[in-house]
Amino acid sequence: MDVLTDNFSLYGKGFLGTVELTVYASLLALALGFVMASFRVAPVSSLRAIGTVWVAVLRNTPLTLLFFAVLLGLPRFGLVLPFQLFAVLALGCYTSAFICEALRSGINTVPTGQGEAARSLGMSFSQTLSNVVLPQAFRSVIPPVGSTLIALAKNSAIAGAFSVTELLGTYKTLNELGYSIIWSFVWIAVGYLIITLAISALFNLMEKRWGVAR
Repeated sequence: MDVLTDNFSLYGKGFLGTVELTVYASLLALALGFVMASFRVAPVSSLRAIGTVWVAVLRNTPLTLLFFAVLLGLPRFGLVLPFQLFAVLALGCYTSAFICEALRSGINTVPTGQGEAARSLGMSFSQTLSNVVLPQAFRSVIPPVGSTLIALAKNSAIAGAFSVTELLGTYKTLNELGYSIIWSFVWIAVGYLIITLAISALFNLMEKRWGVAR
């Protein structure tokens, strides 16, 4: 218990860093995932190709390698930003590929007749997608999107290796101060558990309210 009480501010700083990474990267992932899912089902072949390449590349690239590419590669092209912002970009882009596929799966559950009826009424593709298809697809993708964002919260631990303040990185300082590494990791695990349970509770609430009835 001493490792927590003696270093509460250190744990708190790391905890808040992980929360910030999770929130900002989740917002980016949801926005990009929505755009790429729209591309994947668009009637324009070039847009479908962009969405397919985006998903194929990011889903098959190790997240650590993506961190190296973003944090070390982009500054070589003159793009110099805070490391935390680079970490948000890496996490958000990586997770957006999985969000995209979850949304696309939900879109595919909507009967094709719904889209055809909307188009027969003169709706454009974007109007059909936003007003008819996505509201119905949203109900079925709540659980997989929630699971993906929980994975994002845990994946944020990689950012600590790139000088980004987050929860897992606190163990280095605690180890240097001579605290038990086992208890250091126990309290780190508790911090991640709080974050993931909060996300799980939020999406369970959303599923009960808007999810598909079982």
